[in-house]
Amino acid sequence: MSAEIAGIPVPDSKIARAATELVRDTENDLLFHHSRRVFFWGALTGERKGLRYDAELLYLGAMFHDMGLTQAHMSADLRFEVDGANTARAFMQSYHFAERDIEDVWTAIALHTTPGIPEHMRPTIALVTAGVEMDVLGINYHDFSHEQRDQVCACHPREPNFKEGIIANFAAGIEHKPLTTFGNVKADVLALKSADYVRQNFCAMILGSAWSS
Repeated sequence: MSAEIAGIPVPDSKIARAATELVRDTENDLLFHHSRRVFFWGALTGERKGLRYDAELLYLGAMFHDMGLTQAHMSADLRFEVDGANTARAFMQSYHFAERDIEDVWTAIALHTTPGIPEHMRPTIALVTAGVEMDVLGINYHDFSHEQRDQVCACHPREPNFKEGIIANFAAGIEHKPLTTFGNVKADVLALKSADYVRQNFCAMILGSAWSS
């Protein structure tokens, strides 16, 4: 029987264990614990919203979502999100997952830094992004109880400098391919045409999130 953290069973299938081992051996401590927390925040969000989701698919999406930031899996010219999605796809194909399931995990990872879209898609896709947004930006922080936050972070602690650390990991993973950071074109249009427009700053949102560190 699998263990539970904050009432969420930890996936313990052969595939989940293999994914955990691969990510643990590839990512640094900060990214590994972040990825595990993303799973729990995503699952807790799914439970709160009454969504029917596949815990194993959610786990794979959460665990592989930042693999594109690692030296072992980063490409020279693809967005890091796509690198992570491609790594997850190759892993899942080696275990003969159904193509629909592979597509959901691939899309969940590829879109996890694109707010406003995943939340309208299938549960695996929506919940990976929800988990990332909670852990990095503190979005819906107060929808989680103190007990849930404490239990998850007791098993997968946030480092004292997590906010600065996650920004540093982002920078290290993308600074060699700056053209892949081209983003939402609408922000560029507003910056040019609207005198009142104030561009949001992702790093400022991280540093100012509800999390203490």
